[in-house]
Amino acid sequence: MNKVFLMGRLAKDVDLRSTQSGKSVARMTIAVDRPYSSNRQAGQPTADFLNLIAWEKKADFAGKYLHKGSKILVEGRLETRSYEAQDGSKRYVTEIKVSDIEFAESKNSSGGFSQQYEQAVDNNEPVQGSRFGKVDDEMIPF
Repeated sequence: MNKVFLMGRLAKDVDLRSTQSGKSVARMTIAVDRPYSSNRQAGQPTADFLNLIAWEKKADFAGKYLHKGSKILVEGRLETRSYEAQDGSKRYVTEIKVSDIEFAESKNSSGGFSQQYEQAVDNNEPVQGSRFGKVDDEMIPF
């Protein structure tokens, strides 16, 4: 099974482009904190910077609502591909092909999540970060 779950912050803004056939593709880099280890300087966290690629609706969503610093939860699969560089050498790329992206910020954190959530709802778009979309008071059982 090849399934990856990552939570982290975008290290730079989303690079949204279109293929010649018109499909949207978004490239992103997520910074994922590593747990503290004893062989590191005290108090200095480290992170892994991982490449993400999203296609079509997920790419459009990322390009519209995510930005550098956004905290996200990503589900996808690890893929490796190779290509020949201009100098003739073979290069390998490992990236996560995104199958789902969700907001990971609380509604109270600097307004980012709340504004993005409300904008998605106002535009009648699927809301990433909530499996239920807009929740009415009648839906809450207590």
